[in-house]
This record gives sequence, C-alpha cells and structure tokens, in this order.
Amino acid sequence: DIPAIRDLAITTSIGVIILIFTKLILIPVALSYIGVGEKAAKRSLKAESATNATSLLGVLWSMIGRCSERRYAIPLVVVGLALGAVSMVISHKFLQIGDLDAGAPELRPESRYNQDIAYINAHYRISGDQFAVITATGPEGIRDYATLVEQDRLAWTLQQLPEVIAVESLGSSISLINMGISEGNPKWLDIPRNHTIESLAVGTAINNSPELLSGDASVAPVIAYLKDHRAASLARVAQAAQGFADEHNSEQRKFLLAAGSAGIDAATNQVVAVANYRMLGLVYASVVLLCYITFRNWRAVVVALVPLAITSFLCEALMVALGIGIKVSSLPVIALGVGCGVDYALYLVTVQLAAQRSGHPLGQAYREALNFTGGVVCLVGITMGASVITWAWSPIKFQANMGILLAFMFVWNMVGALLLIPALSYFLLRTPEAAR
Repeated sequence: DIPAIRDLAITTSIGVIILIFTKLILIPVALSYIGVGEKAAKRSLKAESATNATSLLGVLWSMIGRCSERRYAIPLVVVGLALGAVSMVISHKFLQIGDLDAGAPELRPESRYNQDIAYINAHYRISGDQFAVITATGPEGIRDYATLVEQDRLAWTLQQLPEVIAVESLGSSISLINMGISEGNPKWLDIPRNHTIESLAVGTAINNSPELLSGDASVAPVIAYLKDHRAASLARVAQAAQGFADEHNSEQRKFLLAAGSAGIDAATNQVVAVANYRMLGLVYASVVLLCYITFRNWRAVVVALVPLAITSFLCEALMVALGIGIKVSSLPVIALGVGCGVDYALYLVTVQLAAQRSGHPLGQAYREALNFTGGVVCLVGITMGASVITWAWSPIKFQANMGILLAFMFVWNMVGALLLIPALSYFLLRTPEAAR
C-alpha cells in the first residue's frame, strides 16, 4: 500500500531482468568477439591450482571445510541459533516503527537545521510537526454550541500531553475572543451561548486564522503543535486523539484522524508496522519456493535459509543499537539483505549437492564447493560490504546508517553462509551410505 515501496519493487525487478540479459547473453557474445588472452587463461588455471593445502587460500578452505565435522558443527549451530534467538527478542521488544530522533532524521543532531528547529521549539509555541484532528459535521454544523464545546475539550485533552507544545482550534479561539470583546474579563473566557456573539467571535477567529474553518462550516481542525515527530510521541498523541474520538463521536459530529505532517507520519507508521511483516513474509516465501525448485530438497532449503534468517534478526538488533526505526526509507533494507544474502547459499549449496549426489561424502563435497565458488562468495561479500561502508562517513545521517546496516548484512551473510552451511549440513544433508 506504500507507493514508494511499490515503485522500488518495479524498478528493482526491471534491473534484475536486465542483469539476467547482460550476464547470460551479453557477456558471452562479447567474449565471442573479444576472446580471452593467453596470460589471463594461464592466470585463471594457476588460481585454480592454488587451492592446494600449502597455499593460504587452501589452508583457509581446509579450516572452513572442517565445519562439517561433528566437533565443530555442534557449537557453530548452537551459537548461531542462540545469536538469532537473542536478536529476535531484542528486535521484538525494542525495535520501533518510525523516527527515533527529533528534527530531520536524515540529518545529524548537530546539523544547523536540527539545531534551529530545536531552538524554535524551545523558545516559541510553534512547531513544524502538526497533528490535526478533523472535526466533521453537516453544513454549518461547526457553529453549533455543543460542537464547539466538544472541540475545545479535545484541544484541552491534547494540551495535557507532554509531547504537545500548543493547540489551536476554533473552539479555543472563540473563548479568547469572547473574553477580549468583554473588556478582557476572565469571567467571559468561555464559548458564548448567544448566537449573535458567537457569530461575531467566529468571524473574528476566521479572519485571523482562515484555516480553522471550511467555507460551509462543516469541517474544522484541532491542530496540535508537537515537540517532535518521534515514533513514541506520535503513538501517544494518536492514542489520546483516537480515545477521545471513540468516546465523543456522535451522529452530529465526528473526530477524524489525522492531517498535518505529524498526522501523516503517524498514519504512515501504522501502515509500515503491518507492511514490515507482510513484506518479509512474502520475500521469504518467494525465496523458499525458488530454493526448493532449485534444490528439490527441503533439507537443503532449511540449510540455505537458517543463516539468512539469523542475519535478518541480527540486522534488526543492530538497528536498535544504532537508533534506527523501521519506516518507508529503511523498510526495504532488510528485504534487500535477504535477496542479496541468499546468493551465497545458492553458490555453495548447489555445488555441494551436486557433489553429494555424485557420491562424495559431505566434507569432500563442501570442499569442492569452496574450491569452485568459495572465492566468488568471498569476493562478492567483501566487494559489496567495502563499497557501502564508505557511506558511514557521509554527513547525511540516514545514508551513514544505511551504509553500516548494508555492509553488516552483506558481510555477515557471507560469513554465516561459509560457516553455518557445512555445520547445518552435518545434521540435515549428510551423504547417504548408498550414494557413497
């Protein structure tokens, strides 16, 4: 239901389709004309032969290959599952929906803009974060005395919240105007019952603030100026406004949530809270389906998906540590990590299964997978992690946080795949004796 996410899905899918064309068709066609030099071919053969036990890469593959042995597999699986469980608890309890910082969340707290916003909020009863509750009636219904009283009560309810700097409404303005035209006597600080005086007060209020009443007097907002638009602040204000609406709505008048910048943010947070689980569910469902079509083995699907799920929970725990909330801009990042992270499992498990189906024992099959695609897995993980970690030095806070988050997911997916796939395979994918 979020247009930005929908557009991102379409453009990303187009990009992947183009990648399929370039990788499977364009590169072979180009090589048919350009060819491969003799030096490059010899260097490639030398690199393949360098995976013997005496080379550095061969020693590394030998060490990682031992993760398929019982004495290494058990502690690796236990530690991996424990990390996933702890991260899941942390994300469930502390991960929030929406912005967690005051001011513009894309900028750092020490930025000039955020400092100016903080100064204005602290010294003036005004804010750019406006939460507007709409009072809706029939034509000329806002002028009704009972409606103005209910609107003033809502303004008073919102004013009591610590997140609210000031509240502006037609009902509150009429009370001040009525006192003003009565020589400033505080006894008249009330909504007048007299229709003539009320009309005069309403006209004066509209002249000063025309946004407080629609042309046919059927709609009028109660505008709350908030200290910030953090997730907790928006949730509390929305809860108070909705509670008042549930209690005071009637056939004559309804209080509708919500307009204003903060009101839109609050509504967006509610949509994102639902979309987060739906989006991850759809992403994992598609990955499970395509992995099963590829492997034709449910155990192999579990082996490929467990490191991915652990990384997702670790990523959410890292978001808690970095003070990042889930919102429209950060929502696709975890899904992106799942889509990119499953590559490593596909590279390794595909070759491992092929070797096992040829009769090789698990340890030998996984070492063949490392020799064949292990270098690619490391190269992809390190390249993608090294490229996005440079964002961490960006003056834009959001970009810096996303760089750290993406680098963590790319590298940790790589490490998890290299270590946990053989460990999980020990329990789920050992080569049958008949095949051996």
